[in-house]
Amino acid sequence: MRKNRLRLVGTLAAFLVAAGIGTGSPAQARPEPPTLADLAQRHGRYFGSATDNPELVDEPYKALLGSEFDQITPGNGMKWYATEPQQGVFDFSEGDEIVNLARAHHQKVRGHTLVWHSQLPGWLTDREWTAPELRAVLKKHIQTEVRHYRGQIYAWDVVNEAFNEDGTYRETVFYKTLGPGYIADALRWAHQADPRAKLYLNDYNVEAIGPKSDAYYRLAKELKAQGVPLHGFGLQAHLALQYGYPTTLEDNLRRFSRLGLDTALTEVDVRMLLPATDEKLAQQADWYRDMTEACLAVRRCVGITVWDYTDRYSWIPAFFPGEGAALPWDEQLRPKPAYFALREALK
Repeated sequence: MRKNRLRLVGTLAAFLVAAGIGTGSPAQARPEPPTLADLAQRHGRYFGSATDNPELVDEPYKALLGSEFDQITPGNGMKWYATEPQQGVFDFSEGDEIVNLARAHHQKVRGHTLVWHSQLPGWLTDREWTAPELRAVLKKHIQTEVRHYRGQIYAWDVVNEAFNEDGTYRETVFYKTLGPGYIADALRWAHQADPRAKLYLNDYNVEAIGPKSDAYYRLAKELKAQGVPLHGFGLQAHLALQYGYPTTLEDNLRRFSRLGLDTALTEVDVRMLLPATDEKLAQQADWYRDMTEACLAVRRCVGITVWDYTDRYSWIPAFFPGEGAALPWDEQLRPKPAYFALREALK
């Protein structure tokens, strides 16, 4: 009887060990596959996503955002209209929500964006400013926001979209009133407010070598020569299949790195004319793979951020009617061929 009891206990113990129950060791289950962030970290890079506050009530979306990525960019919550809706009255609640979410998941945050011609509050755009007045307003806005997030933001897009397609300065309220020196001033003020944050210029249609990226290259070279605290150049990489792939991307990344700058692909999506077809999705996947490989080939390309990760929350359909399907996950949060191409490139 005692032998039978011992045999039964031994059999039960063997079962518990096999099941990983009550043994102090994990169950012998198949390990979770590495995330995009895990794979990117093996190369010393991050892999991130933008997000926006209204989306955070979507729990399945939020769970994937928290598990697959190690960097987050607030899509709108840190822009001027949201953070200083009335002159001198600041509201950081939307940005704080995303920073707190990132902290809970041990994710870096890219701040977006301090100086931009778009999404400005009416109080700023509805009147004329003297140069001293606007300079004071700009300095206060930058330093108040950067100080609020001091130590919590990995990098800031300090000046966003400062050039036209032909490489001339965009005629923004800041340029027209303060001249091109507003860019150097903005970088200096941000650095004073948080000396540890990486400071970037950021723009679209600068992935290939051409007039617009040449303008940024010249500006970056001048700023570095003047000792202005510029640390990186962000290439948004909003691409569209119908306009062709920027084949000089890797060379472009490399020339900025030779200036002593980090680079990053900061707002990546690859849109297409709808409907999406298997052929278009395969081409899209190739582009995501090629962009990732270009970044990995250049040591100072520090990471990639998709401009939200799912078609469910893409900005594309509202701004480009008849286009969409731009992201690695579809509207049902199912991975698309682009997702598997990213994994392949990162392996």
